[in-house]
Amino acid sequence: MSDFFKNKVVAITGGSDGIGKALIEFLLPLGAKVATCARNQDKLYDLQLRHSTKPLHCIVADVSNYNDCKLFIDSTIKQFGGIDILINNAGISMRTLLKDSEVDVFKKVMDINYFGMVYCTKLALDSIIERKGTIVGVSSIAGYRGLPGRSGYSASKFAVNGWLEAIRTELMDEGVNVMWVCPGFTKSNIRNAALNAKAQAQGESPLNESELMSASKCAGYIAKAIEKKKRTLVLTFKGKQTVFFNKFFPSLTDRLTRNFFFKDGKLIK
Repeated sequence: MSDFFKNKVVAITGGSDGIGKALIEFLLPLGAKVATCARNQDKLYDLQLRHSTKPLHCIVADVSNYNDCKLFIDSTIKQFGGIDILINNAGISMRTLLKDSEVDVFKKVMDINYFGMVYCTKLALDSIIERKGTIVGVSSIAGYRGLPGRSGYSASKFAVNGWLEAIRTELMDEGVNVMWVCPGFTKSNIRNAALNAKAQAQGESPLNESELMSASKCAGYIAKAIEKKKRTLVLTFKGKQTVFFNKFFPSLTDRLTRNFFFKDGKLIK
């Protein structure tokens, strides 16, 4: 990879685990100045300690809280002088059927996945426009195809995709690139942290994590797409296949999706 990221200020939400953490590990050696936020103070402390000689700025923040987002963005600009690239990565999933779910599940998922992105992007926008930078949203295949047992998650990612597409169009003449990334199933903590019917972390993954794309590989693809100023990035063969089939054969995809997630009428994935 070229020296594209050298001295670029990259703000990444949700950097304590998964894709966010992998992006930090990928970008720091390329000369980027990285700021990140997450809710887990211990994990952020370990991250800061491991990269104590690198330009890494860590803030404890919950992106569903506007004031936390303001602290993260303002402190990043104060620390590094501005923001070139904002990667809205923080997110939470869910795994529960609508008939079993409390309404709080849907609100919590939307507050983190959608409004957290809106808050951070709005707060960083002036700096990004000034630097003709990049706004990235880490979305999901669930933003193209609604997934059973994850209806609130799908809703939040559809909102993310639509919102990013709208602001991409708004910012075309400002020299700002807006991109959304749909990783497909990737090794991360998102399934363990996924909310159950009571809006609590389920603490397990229904998938065989060893068969999934690694977070570090995913980070490499995202970085390359940022450098090339791509519009969208859909990763994994299954992800591309799902988007294609849902667009051209929606009824068939309904059945295939049902068969993938259910067995004997019960949600298994």
